[in-house]
Amino acid sequence: MERHSSVAETPVNSVMVQRRSGSKSFRQSYRSCVGAASHLGYTPGLTTRRLTTSRRAPRSRTVTESVNPEQLSLLVKKEWQLSYVTPLHHFRHTQLRSYSRQLLAFIVAEKQQGLAVALEGAESSLKVVFSVVEGMATTDDDADTVLIQIHSKSVFASQDDPRRLVWSGWLTCINGSPDYVRSLPKDFVCLPLLCSSGAQWLTSLVKSWLERAFDCCIGSLDINSVNLQWLAALWTNCHPESNIGQLKLMWTLPVDPPLEIAFTVHPQDAWELWSSMRGQLQEEEQENEGVGEGAGDKDSVDIDEVTRFIDGLKNHFYRHFRLDLSAGTLSQVSTALGTAKHSGRIKISSSSYMNATLMLLTECALLKMPV
Repeated sequence: MERHSSVAETPVNSVMVQRRSGSKSFRQSYRSCVGAASHLGYTPGLTTRRLTTSRRAPRSRTVTESVNPEQLSLLVKKEWQLSYVTPLHHFRHTQLRSYSRQLLAFIVAEKQQGLAVALEGAESSLKVVFSVVEGMATTDDDADTVLIQIHSKSVFASQDDPRRLVWSGWLTCINGSPDYVRSLPKDFVCLPLLCSSGAQWLTSLVKSWLERAFDCCIGSLDINSVNLQWLAALWTNCHPESNIGQLKLMWTLPVDPPLEIAFTVHPQDAWELWSSMRGQLQEEEQENEGVGEGAGDKDSVDIDEVTRFIDGLKNHFYRHFRLDLSAGTLSQVSTALGTAKHSGRIKISSSSYMNATLMLLTECALLKMPV
Protein backbone atom coordinates (compact mmCIF):
# COMPACT_ATOMS: atom_id res chain seq x y z
CA MET A 1 0.00 0.00 0.00
CA GLU A 2 1.60 3.23 -1.13
CA ARG A 3 1.82 5.97 1.48
CA HIS A 4 3.39 9.41 1.05
CA SER A 5 3.62 12.25 3.51
CA SER A 6 5.26 15.64 3.59
CA VAL A 7 5.26 18.65 5.87
CA ALA A 8 5.50 22.31 4.91
CA GLU A 9 5.45 25.31 7.22
CA THR A 10 4.82 29.03 6.97
CA PRO A 11 5.39 31.63 9.70
CA VAL A 12 1.73 31.40 10.72
CA ASN A 13 0.65 27.89 9.87
CA SER A 14 1.79 24.40 9.02
CA VAL A 15 0.34 21.73 6.79
CA MET A 16 0.75 18.01 6.35
CA VAL A 17 -0.36 16.21 3.22
CA GLN A 18 -0.94 12.48 3.36
CA ARG A 19 -2.37 9.94 0.92
CA ARG A 20 -4.11 6.80 2.06
CA SER A 21 -5.59 3.68 0.41
CA GLY A 22 -8.47 2.52 0.52
CA SER A 23 -31.41 0.79 11.13
CA LYS A 24 -33.54 -0.77 12.26
CA SER A 25 -37.10 0.71 12.01
CA PHE A 26 -38.45 2.78 14.87
CA ARG A 27 -40.61 1.21 17.56
CA GLN A 28 -44.36 0.95 17.11
CA SER A 29 -45.28 2.41 20.49
CA TYR A 30 -43.55 5.70 19.71
CA ARG A 31 -45.03 5.86 16.23
CA SER A 32 -48.50 5.48 17.71
CA CYS A 33 -47.91 8.41 20.06
CA VAL A 34 -46.27 10.68 17.53
CA GLY A 35 -48.08 10.17 14.26
CA ALA A 36 -46.59 10.67 10.81
CA ALA A 37 -47.57 14.22 9.92
CA SER A 38 -44.92 16.29 11.71
CA HIS A 39 -41.27 16.92 10.84
CA LEU A 40 -37.91 17.07 12.63
CA GLY A 41 -35.03 18.40 10.58
CA TYR A 42 -34.53 16.39 7.41
CA THR A 43 -36.86 13.56 8.39
CA PRO A 44 -40.29 12.95 10.01
CA GLY A 45 -40.75 13.92 13.64
CA LEU A 46 -42.69 16.02 16.09
CA THR A 47 -41.68 19.59 15.30
CA THR A 48 -40.17 21.52 12.43
CA ARG A 49 -36.39 21.73 12.93
CA ARG A 50 -33.83 23.54 10.87
CA LEU A 51 -30.10 23.96 10.98
CA THR A 52 -29.26 26.76 13.40
CA THR A 53 -27.88 29.86 11.70
CA SER A 54 -26.95 31.73 14.88
CA ARG A 55 -25.64 30.44 18.21
CA ARG A 56 -24.68 31.96 21.53
CA ALA A 57 -20.96 32.54 21.75
CA PRO A 58 -19.32 30.11 24.21
CA ARG A 59 -18.70 31.49 27.67
CA SER A 60 -16.53 29.89 30.31
CA ARG A 61 -18.60 28.05 32.88
CA THR A 62 -17.19 26.59 36.06
CA VAL A 63 -18.94 23.24 35.70
CA THR A 64 -17.18 21.92 38.80
CA GLU A 65 -19.42 24.17 40.88
CA SER A 66 -22.52 22.26 39.77
CA VAL A 67 -21.17 18.84 38.70
CA ASN A 68 -19.45 16.29 40.91
CA PRO A 69 -15.70 16.61 40.08
CA GLU A 70 -15.25 12.82 40.14
CA GLN A 71 -18.04 12.33 37.61
CA LEU A 72 -16.78 15.25 35.53
CA SER A 73 -13.33 13.70 35.33
CA LEU A 74 -14.90 10.63 33.73
CA LEU A 75 -16.34 12.72 30.90
CA VAL A 76 -13.42 14.93 29.87
CA LYS A 77 -10.09 14.04 28.25
CA LYS A 78 -11.48 10.81 26.81
CA GLU A 79 -12.52 10.10 23.23
CA TRP A 80 -16.19 9.18 22.79
CA GLN A 81 -18.10 7.64 19.91
CA LEU A 82 -21.37 9.49 19.27
CA SER A 83 -24.82 8.02 18.63
CA TYR A 84 -28.30 9.49 18.50
CA VAL A 85 -31.07 8.06 20.67
CA THR A 86 -34.78 8.55 20.04
CA PRO A 87 -36.93 9.36 23.11
CA LEU A 88 -36.87 6.71 25.82
CA HIS A 89 -40.25 5.20 26.65
CA HIS A 90 -40.99 4.79 30.37
CA PHE A 91 -37.47 5.75 31.37
CA ARG A 92 -37.28 6.88 35.01
CA HIS A 93 -34.29 8.47 36.70
CA THR A 94 -35.55 6.97 39.97
CA GLN A 95 -35.11 3.41 38.63
CA LEU A 96 -31.39 3.46 37.89
CA ARG A 97 -30.54 0.68 40.36
CA SER A 98 -33.09 -1.54 38.68
CA TYR A 99 -31.64 -0.69 35.25
CA SER A 100 -28.17 -1.65 36.54
CA ARG A 101 -29.43 -5.12 37.49
CA GLN A 102 -31.35 -5.52 34.23
CA LEU A 103 -28.40 -4.60 32.02
CA LEU A 104 -26.12 -6.90 33.99
CA ALA A 105 -28.56 -9.79 33.58
CA PHE A 106 -28.83 -9.04 29.86
CA ILE A 107 -25.05 -9.10 29.36
CA VAL A 108 -24.72 -12.37 31.31
CA ALA A 109 -27.55 -13.92 29.29
CA GLU A 110 -25.88 -12.89 26.03
CA LYS A 111 -22.62 -14.41 27.26
CA GLN A 112 -24.34 -17.69 28.07
CA GLN A 113 -25.72 -17.75 24.54
CA GLY A 114 -22.23 -17.23 23.18
CA LEU A 115 -22.93 -13.73 21.90
CA ALA A 116 -20.54 -12.00 24.29
CA VAL A 117 -17.56 -14.24 23.74
CA ALA A 118 -15.03 -11.57 24.70
CA LEU A 119 -16.41 -11.28 28.23
CA GLU A 120 -14.07 -12.57 30.92
CA GLY A 121 -15.23 -14.27 34.09
CA ALA A 122 -18.70 -15.01 35.35
CA GLU A 123 -21.58 -12.89 36.61
CA SER A 124 -19.79 -12.32 39.91
CA SER A 125 -16.93 -10.56 38.09
CA LEU A 126 -19.22 -7.98 36.51
CA LYS A 127 -20.70 -4.80 37.90
CA VAL A 128 -23.00 -2.36 36.08
CA VAL A 129 -23.69 1.07 37.54
CA PHE A 130 -26.20 3.67 36.35
CA SER A 131 -25.85 7.10 37.98
CA VAL A 132 -27.19 10.63 37.49
CA VAL A 133 -24.74 13.40 36.60
CA GLU A 134 -26.47 16.36 38.19
CA GLY A 135 -25.69 19.93 37.20
CA MET A 136 -25.14 19.39 33.47
CA ALA A 137 -28.55 20.67 32.36
CA THR A 138 -28.71 24.26 31.11
CA THR A 139 -32.52 24.61 30.92
CA ASP A 140 -35.48 23.31 32.90
CA ASP A 141 -36.47 21.19 29.88
CA ASP A 142 -33.19 19.25 29.84
CA ALA A 143 -33.34 15.83 31.46
CA ASP A 144 -30.49 14.99 33.83
CA THR A 145 -27.50 13.29 32.23
CA VAL A 146 -27.18 9.55 32.95
CA LEU A 147 -23.79 7.84 33.24
CA ILE A 148 -23.45 4.08 32.60
CA GLN A 149 -20.35 2.18 33.71
CA ILE A 150 -19.44 -1.48 33.32
CA HIS A 151 -16.69 -2.92 35.52
CA SER A 152 -15.13 -6.35 35.14
CA LYS A 153 -12.56 -8.50 36.88
CA SER A 154 -10.26 -10.82 35.00
CA VAL A 155 -10.86 -14.53 35.47
CA PHE A 156 -7.29 -14.78 36.75
CA ALA A 157 -7.63 -11.93 39.26
CA SER A 158 -7.60 -12.63 42.97
CA GLN A 159 -10.65 -12.04 45.13
CA ASP A 160 -9.17 -8.82 46.55
CA ASP A 161 -8.31 -7.32 43.17
CA PRO A 162 -10.63 -4.42 42.23
CA ARG A 163 -12.77 -4.50 39.14
CA ARG A 164 -11.56 -2.35 36.28
CA LEU A 165 -13.69 -0.08 34.13
CA VAL A 166 -14.14 -1.76 30.73
CA TRP A 167 -16.95 0.35 29.26
CA SER A 168 -18.60 3.69 29.94
CA GLY A 169 -21.23 5.80 28.24
CA TRP A 170 -23.54 8.68 29.00
CA LEU A 171 -26.91 9.86 27.78
CA THR A 172 -27.40 13.61 27.74
CA CYS A 173 -29.48 16.52 26.49
CA ILE A 174 -27.94 19.98 26.68
CA ASN A 175 -30.17 22.86 25.61
CA GLY A 176 -32.41 20.56 23.57
CA SER A 177 -35.13 22.09 21.42
CA PRO A 178 -37.81 23.21 23.93
CA ASP A 179 -40.60 22.88 21.35
CA TYR A 180 -39.56 19.30 20.62
CA VAL A 181 -39.08 18.27 24.25
CA ARG A 182 -42.37 19.80 25.40
CA SER A 183 -44.28 18.16 22.56
CA LEU A 184 -43.25 14.66 23.67
CA PRO A 185 -45.87 12.50 25.40
CA LYS A 186 -45.30 12.42 29.16
CA ASP A 187 -44.09 8.80 29.09
CA PHE A 188 -41.03 9.74 27.02
CA VAL A 189 -37.70 11.17 28.19
CA CYS A 190 -35.45 12.99 25.71
CA LEU A 191 -31.76 12.10 26.06
CA PRO A 192 -30.82 12.23 22.37
CA LEU A 193 -27.02 12.08 22.63
CA LEU A 194 -25.16 8.90 23.58
CA CYS A 195 -21.39 9.06 24.08
CA SER A 196 -19.71 5.68 24.46
CA SER A 197 -16.17 4.47 25.11
CA GLY A 198 -15.05 0.87 25.23
CA ALA A 199 -15.15 -2.36 23.27
CA GLN A 200 -17.49 -2.30 20.29
CA TRP A 201 -19.17 -5.57 21.29
CA LEU A 202 -20.08 -4.07 24.66
CA THR A 203 -21.37 -0.93 22.97
CA SER A 204 -23.59 -3.11 20.78
CA LEU A 205 -24.94 -4.97 23.82
CA VAL A 206 -25.73 -1.76 25.71
CA LYS A 207 -27.46 -0.27 22.68
CA SER A 208 -29.45 -3.45 22.14
CA TRP A 209 -30.59 -3.45 25.76
CA LEU A 210 -31.57 0.24 25.65
CA GLU A 211 -33.62 -0.35 22.50
CA ARG A 212 -35.44 -3.31 24.02
CA ALA A 213 -35.94 -1.78 27.48
CA PHE A 214 -37.11 1.67 26.37
CA ASP A 215 -38.58 1.04 22.93
CA CYS A 216 -36.13 3.45 21.30
CA CYS A 217 -33.91 3.50 18.24
CA ILE A 218 -30.16 4.18 18.35
CA GLY A 219 -28.03 5.02 15.33
CA SER A 220 -24.56 6.30 14.52
CA LEU A 221 -24.02 10.06 14.61
CA ASP A 222 -21.35 11.65 12.46
CA ILE A 223 -20.30 15.31 12.56
CA ASN A 224 -20.65 16.78 9.10
CA SER A 225 -18.39 19.42 7.58
CA VAL A 226 -20.71 22.31 8.45
CA ASN A 227 -20.82 21.39 12.14
CA LEU A 228 -17.04 20.89 12.20
CA GLN A 229 -16.75 24.43 10.85
CA TRP A 230 -19.02 25.61 13.66
CA LEU A 231 -16.79 23.94 16.24
CA ALA A 232 -13.66 25.49 14.71
CA ALA A 233 -15.23 28.94 14.93
CA LEU A 234 -16.77 28.52 18.40
CA TRP A 235 -13.54 27.16 19.87
CA THR A 236 -11.48 29.94 18.24
CA ASN A 237 -13.87 32.49 19.72
CA CYS A 238 -12.84 31.21 23.19
CA HIS A 239 -9.16 32.06 22.68
CA PRO A 240 -9.09 35.39 24.60
CA GLU A 241 -10.41 33.63 27.70
CA SER A 242 -8.77 30.23 27.25
CA ASN A 243 -5.73 29.57 25.07
CA ILE A 244 -6.84 27.13 22.39
CA GLY A 245 -3.31 25.99 21.63
CA GLN A 246 -3.09 25.40 17.90
CA LEU A 247 -6.09 25.22 15.60
CA LYS A 248 -5.64 22.00 13.64
CA LEU A 249 -7.85 21.27 10.65
CA MET A 250 -7.87 18.25 8.38
CA TRP A 251 -9.39 18.15 4.91
CA THR A 252 -9.95 15.11 2.73
CA LEU A 253 -9.71 15.66 -1.03
CA PRO A 254 -11.66 13.38 -3.41
CA VAL A 255 -8.77 11.95 -5.41
CA ASP A 256 -7.59 8.38 -5.90
CA PRO A 257 -6.17 7.45 -3.46
CA PRO A 258 -7.77 10.01 -1.07
CA LEU A 259 -5.55 12.93 -0.11
CA GLU A 260 -5.55 14.10 3.51
CA ILE A 261 -4.28 17.58 4.32
CA ALA A 262 -3.55 18.63 7.90
CA PHE A 263 -3.44 22.41 8.35
CA THR A 264 -2.18 23.88 11.65
CA VAL A 265 -2.74 27.54 12.51
CA HIS A 266 -1.15 29.50 15.34
CA PRO A 267 -3.86 30.38 17.90
CA GLN A 268 -3.25 34.12 17.77
CA ASP A 269 -3.34 34.12 13.96
CA ALA A 270 -6.61 32.17 14.06
CA TRP A 271 -8.07 34.61 16.59
CA GLU A 272 -7.05 37.68 14.57
CA LEU A 273 -8.56 36.24 11.40
CA TRP A 274 -11.76 35.38 13.27
CA SER A 275 -11.99 38.86 14.81
CA SER A 276 -11.41 40.57 11.46
CA MET A 277 -14.07 38.46 9.74
CA ARG A 278 -16.61 39.37 12.42
CA GLY A 279 -15.66 43.04 12.23
CA GLN A 280 -15.94 43.17 8.44
CA LEU A 281 -19.37 41.56 8.48
CA GLN A 282 -20.60 43.99 11.11
CA GLU A 283 -19.37 46.97 9.10
CA GLU A 284 -21.02 45.70 5.92
CA GLU A 285 -24.34 45.22 7.69
CA GLN A 286 -24.16 48.68 9.20
CA GLU A 287 -23.46 50.17 5.76
CA ASN A 288 -26.46 48.33 4.32
CA GLU A 289 -28.58 49.47 7.27
CA GLY A 290 -29.77 45.92 7.72
CA VAL A 291 -29.04 44.01 10.86
CA GLY A 292 -29.53 40.26 10.62
CA GLU A 293 -29.94 37.76 13.42
CA GLY A 294 -26.97 37.99 15.72
CA ALA A 295 -25.35 40.71 13.59
CA GLY A 296 -22.75 42.71 15.46
CA ASP A 297 -23.66 40.92 18.67
CA LYS A 298 -20.64 39.71 20.62
CA ASP A 299 -22.86 37.29 22.49
CA SER A 300 -23.78 35.37 19.34
CA VAL A 301 -22.04 33.80 16.36
CA ASP A 302 -23.63 33.83 12.91
CA ILE A 303 -23.24 31.27 10.15
CA ASP A 304 -21.97 33.98 7.78
CA GLU A 305 -19.12 34.68 10.21
CA VAL A 306 -18.29 30.99 10.38
CA THR A 307 -18.29 30.67 6.58
CA ARG A 308 -16.06 33.72 6.13
CA PHE A 309 -13.65 32.44 8.76
CA ILE A 310 -13.24 29.07 7.08
CA ASP A 311 -12.98 30.72 3.65
CA GLY A 312 -10.26 32.98 5.04
CA LEU A 313 -8.30 29.93 6.21
CA LYS A 314 -8.73 28.28 2.82
CA ASN A 315 -7.54 31.42 1.01
CA HIS A 316 -4.50 31.68 3.29
CA PHE A 317 -3.65 28.06 2.53
CA TYR A 318 -4.05 28.60 -1.21
CA ARG A 319 -1.72 31.62 -1.21
CA HIS A 320 1.04 29.53 0.33
CA PHE A 321 0.56 26.13 -1.30
CA ARG A 322 -1.58 26.74 -4.41
CA LEU A 323 -3.99 24.03 -3.36
CA ASP A 324 -7.73 24.73 -3.22
CA LEU A 325 -9.26 23.14 -0.14
CA SER A 326 -12.78 24.01 -1.36
CA ALA A 327 -12.67 20.84 -3.42
CA GLY A 328 -12.33 18.78 -0.25
CA THR A 329 -14.30 18.07 2.92
CA LEU A 330 -13.36 19.20 6.40
CA SER A 331 -12.98 15.96 8.35
CA GLN A 332 -11.38 16.91 11.67
CA VAL A 333 -10.98 19.92 13.97
CA SER A 334 -8.73 20.04 17.01
CA THR A 335 -7.76 22.63 19.65
CA ALA A 336 -6.75 22.54 23.30
CA LEU A 337 -10.48 22.59 24.08
CA GLY A 338 -11.28 19.42 22.20
CA THR A 339 -11.12 17.29 19.06
CA ALA A 340 -13.98 16.40 16.73
CA LYS A 341 -13.92 14.00 13.78
CA HIS A 342 -16.32 13.49 10.90
CA SER A 343 -16.62 9.83 11.93
CA GLY A 344 -18.50 10.92 15.06
CA ARG A 345 -15.67 10.77 17.56
CA ILE A 346 -15.33 13.62 20.05
CA LYS A 347 -12.88 14.44 22.82
CA ILE A 348 -13.70 17.24 25.24
CA SER A 349 -10.43 18.42 26.76
CA SER A 350 -11.71 21.31 28.87
CA SER A 351 -14.77 21.35 31.12
CA SER A 352 -15.02 25.15 30.94
CA TYR A 353 -16.58 25.15 27.47
CA MET A 354 -17.97 21.64 27.28
CA ASN A 355 -21.61 22.77 27.42
CA ALA A 356 -21.19 24.86 24.25
CA THR A 357 -19.86 21.77 22.48
CA LEU A 358 -22.61 19.54 23.87
CA MET A 359 -25.29 22.01 22.79
CA LEU A 360 -24.16 21.66 19.19
CA LEU A 361 -23.91 17.87 19.46
CA THR A 362 -27.38 17.66 21.02
CA GLU A 363 -28.74 19.58 18.05
CA CYS A 364 -26.92 17.23 15.67
CA ALA A 365 -28.50 14.24 17.40
CA LEU A 366 -32.00 15.72 17.24
CA LEU A 367 -31.60 16.48 13.54
CA LYS A 368 -30.28 13.00 12.78
CA MET A 369 -33.12 11.13 14.48
CA PRO A 370 -35.48 9.37 12.04
CA VAL A 371 -38.55 10.73 13.86
